[in-house]
Amino acid sequence: MNTTSDVGEAFLQQARSLLSDDFMPKLRKCLELLDDGDLWWRAYETNNSVGNLILHLCGNVRQWITSGLGGEPDLRQRPKEFSERTHVPRSELLAKLEETLQQADRVLAAFDSDALLAERTIQGFQNTALQAIFHVVEHFSFHTGQIVYVTKLRRGVDLKFYDL
Repeated sequence: MNTTSDVGEAFLQQARSLLSDDFMPKLRKCLELLDDGDLWWRAYETNNSVGNLILHLCGNVRQWITSGLGGEPDLRQRPKEFSERTHVPRSELLAKLEETLQQADRVLAAFDSDALLAERTIQGFQNTALQAIFHVVEHFSFHTGQIVYVTKLRRGVDLKFYDL
């Protein structure tokens, strides 16, 4: 018989798996394929480059998971995620993203599933821990799709994520 605790544990495990085992390998492959010009390319000045989106994902995950659920200080400077134009090197972006997801994974691995409905204030809004985690996974998925699409456009290759 499934209990609420079992469902909560399954939810936490699924969130961790999507972030680390599904989205991260896709982003890693995209970053490996894009050269520096492609990494910071934008069709229009109002668009976000892949580099900006990686910085944005790091800021979002740190704010909502590492800080919001894990209790670390919230040091996010969201506007800088989008205004960065110095072309942070690929290796630095990848290391930052991997470190961010490792920190989030540690928070989620230690998170008490019985506290999923506890409210937190994150980004000035009241959210349950469940809402915060769901937001991060959904948000990460959305931007992963954008990065995959830009990679396909810029490189003209099939990324072969699925062998169907």
